[in-house]
Amino acid sequence: MTHTDPQADIAWMRNLAQEGADAPFRGGSILFAAGLVFGAASLMQWAMATGLFPMSPLAAPILWLGTVAIFLLIVFTRSARMRGGPVTAANRASGAVWSAVGWGVFAFCAAVAAVGARLQSGEIVAAMIPSGVLVLYGMGWAVTAAMHRSRPLGGLAAASFIAAPLLGLLSGDARQLLAYAAALFLLAAAPGWVMMRRARQAASA
Repeated sequence: MTHTDPQADIAWMRNLAQEGADAPFRGGSILFAAGLVFGAASLMQWAMATGLFPMSPLAAPILWLGTVAIFLLIVFTRSARMRGGPVTAANRASGAVWSAVGWGVFAFCAAVAAVGARLQSGEIVAAMIPSGVLVLYGMGWAVTAAMHRSRPLGGLAAASFIAAPLLGLLSGDARQLLAYAAALFLLAAAPGWVMMRRARQAASA
C-alpha cells in the first residue's frame, strides 16, 4: 500500500502553480497562426457571400479545405521547432488542452458537415460553426488561464464564451462571417502574437 504525504502534495501543487505563473505559454505561435489563417478565410468567404468576389459555389469548401491544409502545415512546422529545451508542467498541460481544442474543432466541423449533408440544410447547420468554435476556444483559454494563473487569459475565456451566442444571433447574415473573423483576430491571433513575443523575450533573457 502506498502512503502519500499531504504536505508534500500541497508543496508540489504550489510549485506547479508558481511554475505556471512564471513560465510564458509556448503555443502562442500556433494560436497566432490559427487566428490569422482562419480569420482570413472567414473574410474571404464573407467577400464571396456579399458578391464582392463572385465565385463558384464550390469555392467555399475548397477555401476551407485549403485553409485547413495550410494550418496543419504550420502546426507541424512549428511543433518540430518547439521540440527540445525545458518544458514546464503548465506548458505541457496547456499544450495538451489546445491540442484537444484543435481536434475538437475538427470533429465538430466534420459533424456539422455530416448533419448538413444528411438533412440537406448545409447553410443552416454551418451557421453553428462559429459559435461552436468560440465555445471550444473559451474552454482552452479557461484552462490555460488556470494553469498560468493569468487574469487576462481568463478575460479571453469570458470574451470567447460571450462571443459564441452573439455570433449565433447573426446566423443567416453574411455579417456573421465578418464578426467571426474579428473574433478570431481578437481572441486568437492577437493574444497568440503577444504570447509568442513574450516566449521569445524569455528565451533570450
